Amino acid sequence: MNFYKELELLLQAKSVSQKVEMFEKFYMCYKSQEMIFDDTHQALYFEEPSYHEFCKVIAPQDVPKRKNLTAKDGQINLLHAIAHIEYSAIDLALDGAYRFVGLPKNYYDDWLEVAQDEIRHFLMLETLLKELGAEYGDVEVHNALFEASQRTQTLLERMAVVPRYLEANGLDATPMILSKLKKLPKSEMISKIIATLEVILEEEVAHVKKGDIWFEYACEQEGVQKDVYFEIIQKYYPRGFLRPQNLNVEARKEAGFSCSELETMAKHEVC
Repeated sequence: MNFYKELELLLQAKSVSQKVEMFEKFYMCYKSQEMIFDDTHQALYFEEPSYHEFCKVIAPQDVPKRKNLTAKDGQINLLHAIAHIEYSAIDLALDGAYRFVGLPKNYYDDWLEVAQDEIRHFLMLETLLKELGAEYGDVEVHNALFEASQRTQTLLERMAVVPRYLEANGLDATPMILSKLKKLPKSEMISKIIATLEVILEEEVAHVKKGDIWFEYACEQEGVQKDVYFEIIQKYYPRGFLRPQNLNVEARKEAGFSCSELETMAKHEVC
């Protein structure tokens, strides 16, 4: 089995079930060391995300708002939005393994492990959607995460933007969602959503940590200091850290952010 060719096919899977089934077979072969690594591999530049055939893509500002979380429609919109993040994260992890050739084996171990986690997270959310009578693809989505992968074609920028910015932002956002949910009248579905998000939050810390490790590696390879992170984020996200007051300081520290980085984001002393 050719490692990069199989990842290329995985990244172009045309359905959720196909992607999950293909990944299970691929990952089993990978762990059994039944892979051929062709370091002459040239990665494709993907023009469209793998979900474009079964999700309607619209501008981020037009995606349905997650209002009234006690109502079925509000819960569907919330779960669908998070499921879309997780599905996009599957492809981001796979693309990270596919796009960057000749790295230490631990790098590929890490991002395939992340992909496996993201698949499990997605399936947990999909199960809740189905309990509400919905499917992934029923609600409009945006391309923001896919576009981030299009723009970041070097290891340094990919590790800065995807795990250390986008995924780390999730460490800040998820506790706020959980806080809102916990204030709602108790119900079986609300309890299930809370339990699912708590699992995802805990496991995403390790994903950001992996990104931190490989960002440092890329900095060493490029001969740059780690504070280049802020230059990269400013390049792609000029508005930067929009809600510094909501930084999940402890989770970010666990995931590898230094106190000086966190204080730059928060614009005041946090450690």
